[in-house]
Amino acid sequence: MNHTKTLAALMIAGTAVLSGCANTNNPPQQVSYQNQNESASYGTIESIQIKQAKAGTSGAGAVAGGLVGALLGNQVGSGSGRTAATVAGAVGGAVVGNNVEGNRSQAKEEYQISVRMDNGDYRLVNQDSVYDLRVGNRVRLVDGRLYRY
Repeated sequence: MNHTKTLAALMIAGTAVLSGCANTNNPPQQVSYQNQNESASYGTIESIQIKQAKAGTSGAGAVAGGLVGALLGNQVGSGSGRTAATVAGAVGGAVVGNNVEGNRSQAKEEYQISVRMDNGDYRLVNQDSVYDLRVGNRVRLVDGRLYRY
C-alpha cells in the first residue's frame, strides 16, 4: 500500500514539474504605450514583412508523455530501482511527448508591420493578417491592431 502512495505522489509531482517545462515558443507580443495626445495613435505604414511564427506547445504532450513514461518505468525493476525507473521514465516521456507535440504543430504566417506614427515614433506591430493594409496607407493603432482609415 505504501508503495502505491509513493508511486502516485511521484507521478503527480513529476507531472507538475514537467508541465512547467513546456516551451510555448510564442514570440512576445508587441507592446506599445500610447501618449495622451491623439497623434500618437495615427500613422503611415512604412513596410510589411511576412514572418514564420512557429506554433507553440500547450504542454499536453509533455504531460501525456510523462504519464506514459512513468507507467512504463514502473514496470521495470523492484524497490528503489523501480522508483528510479519510474522517475526516469516520467522525465524521458515528458521530453519526448513535448517534442512530438512541437513537431506536429504547424508554423503560421504572421505579418510584421512597421508604422511611422504622426508624432515621429516608429512602431512594429505583429498581426495575423493585413486585410486591406498596404505600404503608404494611413492607419490608426487601436489596442495593438492597425486599421485603415
